Amino acid sequence: MKNIRILVVVMLFSACAVKSTKNTASTQAPSKSGVVEKQQNSKSNSNQKPLSEEDSLHLKIGQMIMVGINARTSILPNDTILKEIKKGKMGGIILFEKNINPSNSKENLKKLIADLQASATIPLMVSIDEEGGKVHRLKEKYGFVKMPSAAYLGSLSNTDSTTYYTKILAAQLAELGITLNFAPDVDLALNPNNPVIAKANRSYAANPETVATHANASINAHHEYGVKTILKHFPGHGSSTTDSHLGITEVTNQWKFIELIPYNTIIKANNCDAVMTAHIINCHLDTACLPATLSKTIVTDMLRNMLNYIGVVFSDDMQMFAISKNYGLENAIKLSINAGVDVLLFGNQVNPQDKISASEIHLIIKKLVKSGDIPLKRINESFLRIMNLKAKQ
Repeated sequence: MKNIRILVVVMLFSACAVKSTKNTASTQAPSKSGVVEKQQNSKSNSNQKPLSEEDSLHLKIGQMIMVGINARTSILPNDTILKEIKKGKMGGIILFEKNINPSNSKENLKKLIADLQASATIPLMVSIDEEGGKVHRLKEKYGFVKMPSAAYLGSLSNTDSTTYYTKILAAQLAELGITLNFAPDVDLALNPNNPVIAKANRSYAANPETVATHANASINAHHEYGVKTILKHFPGHGSSTTDSHLGITEVTNQWKFIELIPYNTIIKANNCDAVMTAHIINCHLDTACLPATLSKTIVTDMLRNMLNYIGVVFSDDMQMFAISKNYGLENAIKLSINAGVDVLLFGNQVNPQDKISASEIHLIIKKLVKSGDIPLKRINESFLRIMNLKAKQ
């Protein structure tokens, strides 16, 4: 049923897609899922009324937006977020611990997700940060599963343990209706004093081959239960000395090319569902000294062209202070999409005073497309990548 719903929308989209989208489909979108092929052959098979150009743009922009749902643990029928979902203003949501009801946690969270999905024409990407250890939303105190940290699993030098624990976690995610996990973290533990990676036990190891091996085991375990994964934080956050949640994080003098090895290994193995960018600045990689999330040099030239990655790119949370305090909302959105980012994440989590709705983000992107500040081609590229990810088995 999920793939049928996706295909219907792709068929409608294809009837009014512009030529640039067709060109993009052959070079950028993965053919593995078959969505692009079905899309190209759908005109003669579909009796559906084509979307207008305006409606098509509206739909495509919505798929590029992922938001946090604030502190909701349940949804009422007249909730504004259901209206936004029905209107196609977002393509995904991200869940946090605050969305877990302390009582009857599993059933309440499962119902929350099902109620959100019921309003979506195209199934939502329902995501969560479940790395294990300190980055563990589905805690045992709520009746969920134990998930050790990446550092612990890496120290065992036994991928069977990584597979064992991750399978239990992935089964739990699938049962709840969570389709996408912002894990594994493939940052290298190069700086033992790194406050956001090594000190938080989020890295499997300092050795890139070890990290890639455990990450592949984690990805495969997720895939057994139909859950997709996101590698993070490209091009590598392990050598940083500061936390990009709190402000500018520069790694110009300490970043090493070996930080790309896990990405290269997993991409070459055709095992990469998606990649998340980091908000780190590296003036050697980008002489404009833009954070990776906003840098076309890093996202397009390095990740896509150098590492030959053709899938979906997610931003890290655009409300983290490294971005929100330095680049302005509209400018950051413009730079990130033009850099090659496909899904913009606004978690509504970093600063309680800094909430934003999917409708507000949607309006900004549409305005930037209409003004020519974001080429329509970029929207079309992202839409096809996202639809292929959603349909991927």
